[in-house]
Amino acid sequence: MWLLTVAALSCLLLSPTRAGVKDLAEHFRSQDPSAAPVGPRGSAPGGPLDMEAIPLDFHRENTVTNDLPSEGHEDEDYIDFDRILAEGDDDYNEGDEIDEIATPAPDVDLFAEPSDPKVRRAQLLRLFHGQTRIQRLSIVNANFGFALYRSLRNHLNQTDNILLAPAGISIALGMMDLGAGPGTHQQLFQALGFAEFVNASSHYDDATVHKLFRKLTHRLFRRNFGYTLRSVSDLYVKRDIAVAETFRAEAKSYYFAEPQSVDFRDPAFLEKANRRIGKLTKGLIKEPLKSVDPNMVLMLLNYLYFKGTWEQKFPSDMSYFRNFRISEKQTVRVPMMQNKGNYMVATDHELHCDVLQLPYVGNVSMLVAMPQKISGMRTLEQDLSPTVVKKWLSNMTNRTREVVFPKFKLEQKYDLIANLKELGLKDLFEETGDFSRMTTEKIAINWFKHQGTITVNEEGTEAAALTQVGFMPLSTQIRFVVDRPFLFLIYEQRTNCLVFMGRVVDPSQN
Repeated sequence: MWLLTVAALSCLLLSPTRAGVKDLAEHFRSQDPSAAPVGPRGSAPGGPLDMEAIPLDFHRENTVTNDLPSEGHEDEDYIDFDRILAEGDDDYNEGDEIDEIATPAPDVDLFAEPSDPKVRRAQLLRLFHGQTRIQRLSIVNANFGFALYRSLRNHLNQTDNILLAPAGISIALGMMDLGAGPGTHQQLFQALGFAEFVNASSHYDDATVHKLFRKLTHRLFRRNFGYTLRSVSDLYVKRDIAVAETFRAEAKSYYFAEPQSVDFRDPAFLEKANRRIGKLTKGLIKEPLKSVDPNMVLMLLNYLYFKGTWEQKFPSDMSYFRNFRISEKQTVRVPMMQNKGNYMVATDHELHCDVLQLPYVGNVSMLVAMPQKISGMRTLEQDLSPTVVKKWLSNMTNRTREVVFPKFKLEQKYDLIANLKELGLKDLFEETGDFSRMTTEKIAINWFKHQGTITVNEEGTEAAALTQVGFMPLSTQIRFVVDRPFLFLIYEQRTNCLVFMGRVVDPSQN
């Protein structure tokens, strides 16, 4: 099947103290049938805390980031969002509101260089019209994801494959903002585009961003939509480090992550954390934590797991080996899938690329953008934006076509600190950073790791009017053959959330 899973990891380094965080043993223990009764916090009545006595049901009821269900319960959510939201007045429908916002100046060219602040704001406002709050946040997250992709691409070879999970990275950074002091908060909001989002409507403030991340998480990671798409965040804190109660409560409320007290010097921590990551990602992310600095103070892990099935599966007996052009002079033989059916396709004559939509069962789809010339990849990557994606979707035509698409598997690992600094996130990784809303200790992010894998095969995957004017005539092609480098974008369509994106230059390379 088509599997896609991505884990984003970020860690903060600081020096020791102490505070109210849940002990790690509560996070990892399973039920012991012979255990003595436990009190409201896992302690035996009148006695010391007995970690072995904590029953699994207690753990699941008192920890948001609980373990995976046992085998045979694959359809259950890792997190019971419906129960969580029912416990408080969440005003959930707020996420579906469409607020009126100012119309951008009519004389602004929305397709001009987006580095111009006025043009960028006009583009966002135009895109925001008719969109819900969650969809608007997704547009901002996609903008940041595309910028991060370009920064990463500039540090890699043109022949390298790329895999990113923009949604997971935004979730991790959104959580870190909860602990940021005024200066670092302002820098983070500016770099991620949240400031532009907040300024788009008089109804929005900084808290709106975090409330919408909560709602976005709920929308993305519910069951019974025909696919599996889940996110889990784990927050590990060094023993004796004081974490502000407000940060602890908000991390749990908005991002479903609760601080766990750990000893980073204990080898058992690595084993347990890696085992948990393996379970959450169905074994696709293997031992991402090779080692941990014993002086580590806070570690944030965010995992994304996606498993989807094509609406139109590719018949396995139709797959065959075919040449795939890596460059003008180099080709590789790779297994190619083929199918004939109704597919949405567009041609972008501005960026000289062809675009194919491959839908999964449910409201998730992959967009495949393939330059008409191999040399056109650079231009396509540079100009990729939510505006361009909307243009593609607005001009697609549906007709019977033959599609030929390569099977591939990618496994990628990155340290994103240098790339995030390029995008303006400097204080997070330097002594100038202010995390006073999280702890009184002086801290800085020591590393920001991102690791992912995606497998694509016959079954599926496991891992405005202005924009329609004169850009893409209706596509008349009856064959769509993906036999050269291409970009792929995986969107959850109800929220417009860009969950994963990447570049495939050589499908034969893992």
